[in-house]
Amino acid sequence: MTDIIPIPTELTRFMSAIDTFRAQTRAWLEENCPQSMRGAQVGDDVTWGGRNARFKNPDAKLWLERMAARGWTAPTWPREYAGGGLAADEAVVLQQEMRRIQAVPPLASFGLWMLGPALLEYASEAQKAEHLPKIVRGEIRWCQGYSEPGAGSDLAGLQTRAEDKGDHYLVNGSKIWTSYANYADWIFCLVRTDFEAPKHQGISFLLFDMASRGVSTKPIRLISGASPFCETFFDDVKVPKENLVGALGGGWEIAKRLLQHERNMIASMGGVSADGVSGDSLEARVKQFAGTRDGCIADASLRERVARHKMNDHAFALTLKRAREQAETGAGNAALSSMFKYYGSEQNKRKYELLLDAGGMAALGWRGGGFSDRELATTRSWLRSKANSIEGGTSEVQLNVIAKRVLGLPD
Repeated sequence: MTDIIPIPTELTRFMSAIDTFRAQTRAWLEENCPQSMRGAQVGDDVTWGGRNARFKNPDAKLWLERMAARGWTAPTWPREYAGGGLAADEAVVLQQEMRRIQAVPPLASFGLWMLGPALLEYASEAQKAEHLPKIVRGEIRWCQGYSEPGAGSDLAGLQTRAEDKGDHYLVNGSKIWTSYANYADWIFCLVRTDFEAPKHQGISFLLFDMASRGVSTKPIRLISGASPFCETFFDDVKVPKENLVGALGGGWEIAKRLLQHERNMIASMGGVSADGVSGDSLEARVKQFAGTRDGCIADASLRERVARHKMNDHAFALTLKRAREQAETGAGNAALSSMFKYYGSEQNKRKYELLLDAGGMAALGWRGGGFSDRELATTRSWLRSKANSIEGGTSEVQLNVIAKRVLGLPD
């Protein structure tokens, strides 16, 4: 694996620093991204990592190792925690160059998207050194223990308890809608440590191993036929005291901050979805379904809807870019994540409505019957997309947050 691709000296004199970085990044990706790691991912092609990671394609393991060695699975995280140490503009260039060659993400990870950013802000140095490098390298797969059967939108009403037993906490209770808990190695979990304090003040943030005695999971089958969510049960689970992140009873602040990262992650679904349909590939997919005339989508109505969707994608991307730049100056509004989550969820659902309309009879595929894997994936992904407006906080909750904290409307 080549670390840095040399550029002729006579060229560098005429290039800005970011242009030089782009050229080096482009050359490195061309040399190190396997050809089979370029193009859309479908279903189990996604690399989640973890102790028991399975790689359907050996190139996926190679791609992860190469990117993790540079820290480019977490490009803006500090190098001291195995991240890439890139500046924000360099990270944007990396994303652009990966999109240019249709490089698939080397790792899908709740650790990257949600937990890691929260640990960088709230964890002790020992906790950062222990957990962040493993997240970057995909060695540990994480799940999120937030919602409970009686605490969904009212998350602060959670009842899973952690009792202080001297050198450890004893955790009892249950969580629901725990994504991929049956495959996860560790969980980041909200627990109640003080039942006398106001409900928002008695919550703490714990990390623990899913292999601990007393932890069990039960998958929940969805209407799409998949079972990505689980019920998760804790029966006298011993959690070492050093696994408490932040202050005892200070978990609600961490929880809210992590939810902002989760909502930004869900917002990105408007651009790329689980079965690999991005805004860029939407047009090609509709052409496959509806046919072409003079190189364009044959149906004028579908053509107009695809164009509108792509324009909305572009406008949304520009809005996200502006928000990131404002945040870098300290002028950002953290509540904007609710706006992005709401819009991204709706954009993703509209995308699948469009694909189903274009598909006609092909959109009815469920299994076999002459339907292609891509057609079957589209039908099931359409059903799955309906959960986007529930997970990470319902759309109704997001609209309330937007009204109060973005628009400043009265209660």
